[in-house]
Amino acid sequence: MDSLNPQHFINRELSWLEFNHRVLEEALCDKNPLLERVKFFCIASSNLDEFFEVRVAGIKQQIESDDDACGTDGLTPMEAFRAITKRTRRLVAGLYTCWREELVPALAKHRIRFREIKQLDPTDTAWIQEYYQSQVRPVVTPLGIDPAHPFPQLLNKSLNLIVQLKVKNDQETQSRLAVVQLPRVLPRLVRLPREPEVFDYVMLGTMIVHFLGDLFPGTTIEGCWRFRVTRNSELYIDEEDSASLLNAVENQLHNRRKGAAVRLEVEIDCPSSIRSHLLTTLGLQEEDLYLIDGPLNPSHFMTILEEAHLAELRYPRFTPRAAAALRDREDLFEAIRERDILLHHPYESFKPVVDFLQKASEDPDVLAIKQTLYRTGGDPRVVGALMNAVRNGKQVTAVVELRARFDEANNILWARRLEEAGVHVVYGLVGYKIHAKLCLVVRRDQDGIRRYLHLSTGNYNPTTAKIYTDVGLLTCHPDFGEDATSLFNLLTGICQYQGSKRFLVAPFTLHEKTLELVQREAENARQGLPARIIAKMNSLIDPELIQALYEASSAGVEIDLIVRGVCCLRPGVRGISEKIRVRSIVDRFLEHSRIAYFENACRSEVYMGSADWMPRNLFKRIEVVFPILDGNLRQRCIDELLGVSLADNTRARFLQGDSTSRLPAIKHGAVPRRSQWEFMELGSATSVAKTPYRSGPKERYPRMKLAKSPFAPDRK
Repeated sequence: MDSLNPQHFINRELSWLEFNHRVLEEALCDKNPLLERVKFFCIASSNLDEFFEVRVAGIKQQIESDDDACGTDGLTPMEAFRAITKRTRRLVAGLYTCWREELVPALAKHRIRFREIKQLDPTDTAWIQEYYQSQVRPVVTPLGIDPAHPFPQLLNKSLNLIVQLKVKNDQETQSRLAVVQLPRVLPRLVRLPREPEVFDYVMLGTMIVHFLGDLFPGTTIEGCWRFRVTRNSELYIDEEDSASLLNAVENQLHNRRKGAAVRLEVEIDCPSSIRSHLLTTLGLQEEDLYLIDGPLNPSHFMTILEEAHLAELRYPRFTPRAAAALRDREDLFEAIRERDILLHHPYESFKPVVDFLQKASEDPDVLAIKQTLYRTGGDPRVVGALMNAVRNGKQVTAVVELRARFDEANNILWARRLEEAGVHVVYGLVGYKIHAKLCLVVRRDQDGIRRYLHLSTGNYNPTTAKIYTDVGLLTCHPDFGEDATSLFNLLTGICQYQGSKRFLVAPFTLHEKTLELVQREAENARQGLPARIIAKMNSLIDPELIQALYEASSAGVEIDLIVRGVCCLRPGVRGISEKIRVRSIVDRFLEHSRIAYFENACRSEVYMGSADWMPRNLFKRIEVVFPILDGNLRQRCIDELLGVSLADNTRARFLQGDSTSRLPAIKHGAVPRRSQWEFMELGSATSVAKTPYRSGPKERYPRMKLAKSPFAPDRK
């Protein structure tokens, strides 16, 4: 087998674009409720913005620095950029066709409409006039462009108008340009006064265009066109030379909104001369230009979802239930002492995690709390519990990651508030993001000091816990407690990594150990022993792990991968990956869990944690992956969390060898399966047997029922 053959790897950015196409497909699917389709449309647009801000910006930097090194897929940066541009144009065309031809007509049928000023009756026109005069005019600033007024520094993703004017000066008529930036402080959708069931909107841009004459009195307006600039939003921080990581991140945040331009979007009818002027001014080329036949910033249509409370246009209301192991239990710490507790969010409530923090902050027997914080959303229940713990005399340490992308400002704010409250705040290790999700509570029990832990695949954010699928574990296993203590000492002190008893920790052991687990399955298959791999993650990019999966497939290992987003592995290659199937599930909730199952010759092992199989997680971040030691919980992970996902034949799309994906054909007589709906029905009804930690005979676990991979796609 060739080592790292480029033909066996899919380009990372092209794979991401295919993922975003899957998101768009949910907006196109008329089986989804209408407002949920609007939500997917907005998400696909917002995703594309971030893609340009980070990924395309990085590739353009490589091109500008004359970096012609090929990636794992064999493409140079310029070749990759051209392929990305071609695929993105098709995606953008599909995005706006969906809006114009599918969503707008469907919304209008439900009395959710977007009105032009000329369509309004005199009463509405008068209302708009009053709104403009009182709310809009005071904050709009027209910016002329001439030698005394250079082209303004436009903020990242701000929506603007470029206006072409004729001005009379000393009997001479001159052509001039001006820019009007739509104020960010005002809503982009202005709802007209209507009865509660009717939602008529006028876009802010439409309103300002209508009153342009008021902004440029004494001129003739020849035309105006909306445009938007996307800028490089990556933060570039030299940690080695920074006296304070906090100050360095703050300084870079000020630069983010003014980074180098990477994309220009303009209305489709904008004249070529105006487009060329904008491109030249922004330092962009023709390939960076996108002509838009629709609204330039669709993410603002999320406002409709917040205002139009029409139950028939939304998913049915879902309330997560309490985890079975915690029902009717008043003492959370006692429940954890009896058994490990698995929490599957959002199907099971996130409340036990919040309770764990709040009870620890108030319990007089708790001595210390140590926690990592990546994206909390500033939830007062989480950060408030840490502050309350300090007031109650406990030792509290928070390891706050300031560089959580696009959450940096929020994390800085809460880090300062935590420090002011007396929490010992640490910003992690130089050169590494702290992405691990764990909370350690040290408690004085009647029989001695015990360490309680919450470990998770997701963030300590009660809001996103309602819409992200994640798995968490509450445990007081002594080995886990020792590993967590050592890890926090590493993060807060000055020491070398000393190893772990149970945890797999990046960047130290996770990559090597994961490779060993994959290679062990390959060796078992060669020896005729049961061998099987199932892994669920957000992204699969690491070339060494992909190569190891190829070798395992060639050895006969049945492999099922559930990868929501980017997957650089190319399935179905003859002699290379014939036994590898890759699914991606896009549905009501954002698939976020990371779970890996290895059959291990009928001695199954299950791991979960915060890390995807990509180089940044494996080598540039502090990540924690932990085994599920309780046999009952391990079997639940295999049969339920993974098994139900593999059975999905309505929302799981199969990755093809050409990087596209398709829904499987449901065979005649087969029952449609939708995993997220089944999880909602299951809730926390799964029973968990009591398995306190004590010595005893080793349990042998039955081979997984899915060993023959009945959920493989129809390859006809």
